[in-house]
Amino acid sequence: MRKVMATHAVLSSTANAWRALSCEKSELRLDLTLACGQSFRWRETAVGHWTGVMGGKVWTVTQTEDTLWYCVYKPNDRQVHRDVKAGNGGVSLNEKNESQVKCKAAAKEEVATANLQHDEDEAMLRDYFQLSVNLRRLYRKWGAADPHFQKIADIFTGVRMLRQDPTECLFSFICTSNNHISRIQGMVERLCEARGDLLYQLDQTSYYDFPSLSALADDTVEACLRELGFGYRARFLQQSAKQILDNHGHKWLEGLRSVPYVEARDALRALPGVGTKVADCVCLMSLDKADAVPIDTHVWQIAKRDYKYAAANEPKSITEKLHKDIGDFFRNLWGPYAGWAQSVLFCADLKKFQKLKETPHLKRAKEESDNESTLTGKRANIKTVKNGTVKNRKPKSACQQKGTVSLKEEQVV
Repeated sequence: MRKVMATHAVLSSTANAWRALSCEKSELRLDLTLACGQSFRWRETAVGHWTGVMGGKVWTVTQTEDTLWYCVYKPNDRQVHRDVKAGNGGVSLNEKNESQVKCKAAAKEEVATANLQHDEDEAMLRDYFQLSVNLRRLYRKWGAADPHFQKIADIFTGVRMLRQDPTECLFSFICTSNNHISRIQGMVERLCEARGDLLYQLDQTSYYDFPSLSALADDTVEACLRELGFGYRARFLQQSAKQILDNHGHKWLEGLRSVPYVEARDALRALPGVGTKVADCVCLMSLDKADAVPIDTHVWQIAKRDYKYAAANEPKSITEKLHKDIGDFFRNLWGPYAGWAQSVLFCADLKKFQKLKETPHLKRAKEESDNESTLTGKRANIKTVKNGTVKNRKPKSACQQKGTVSLKEEQVV
């Protein structure tokens, strides 16, 4: 079987491999949405190009101002072999005509199959990014209700909520306990490599599908994952998969999309290693519960710092009551898509994105400094003498001018 591609696609050099969707950056920012801790399967493989696994396929996505571009890697296992010789060449005319008819029919079938596949890929991508949701309209609504959100929204546009596979989302977030994004990414990739199917190799990077529930429930999983550095999480992963299969079946997680939020959250909390925060993340990011607001210490600090939220007899840790109270506070403020709004503020508070937050301030400060320097220079060029006349002075060189403003960007980890 011959591979179609051996390297990661780049829009500028492999344009014929890409498909396009109309989508403005105000509706979707890939760099923010794919790196803010929702999914752990995407990597930036070239500037502005993100490669990851979704729906059992390997994708690279990138964007221009008004277009979302995507490339799906597929083994070329439907080769049409044309073996028709020029002239008769020992082949009868009837055989030659029959061969040509078969080749044309095969080519038409291949084109029809490819078009159908393109349609399926586009539908999958639209579903994954939930492009049917008008994000700009939501931003306007949230901004009108919340002045602080409006300040953030001017910089962090296009942060969308992904609609992930429930199995992948659940077991990825079980790995998040006492962890940070980069380490979680490594754990999820090791999990997929250990128990998932190999899908494709690009530039010596292997991409694996997320393991099935059956693969995760196997009795050997815990020991395997402990060797891979999962610690106590290894047991939770194996036991949760086994409990789902033993008590509910393969389709149970996906079925939670059709039940009310609180019911879905409580059902998830019955699984080993799944607390309220993880359950809310799974509800929000894979089970269509847009009003789920995951609360951790990070979000609690946002509530206190930016919204002056004060709990009665403030506890030292997040209790069930505090979780519910903060969630209700944000749901009352932002409405039925409160979880989406919370993800924007969460994204804006991550260290990796602080440079974006500082840029407008630095730009304005630089413009003000430049304007002040221009005015100072003009004043320096004019000398008033006693008789009321004015004469031009030679401007000072840049090294002679005083009062230079030094601006230093905050280092981003």
